[in-house]
Amino acid sequence: MKTILVVDDEFDILTVWRLLLERHGYTVLTASNGAAALDQIRKTRPDVIVSDCMMPVMSGLELCAALYADPDLRTIPVILCSAAADIPAQQNPSIQYARKPISFDALLTMLKRVSG
Repeated sequence: MKTILVVDDEFDILTVWRLLLERHGYTVLTASNGAAALDQIRKTRPDVIVSDCMMPVMSGLELCAALYADPDLRTIPVILCSAAADIPAQQNPSIQYARKPISFDALLTMLKRVSG
């Protein structure tokens, strides 16, 4: 069973995605910002991270940079989601980008692709 960390500052998104992903057999962890996500990652390493881009405390972009800076964490696949048309490209070439709103079916397809 794959473990997915969903990072978003909108409680409704965390709740809905957790319920839907759990129904599809995933173990789901959540965090409300990038800093909380890093704490969670250090406790329980997820197989995939799905992160919002714009969040308080630490953005998704800052989270991706912190993950890439750590050789032990840079290999975790990330799906970075944003409502903005342009998400600045990150150093990590394995990051997948998704435009919000993203349908759950599209998210599932991306998760299957990045998690093998």
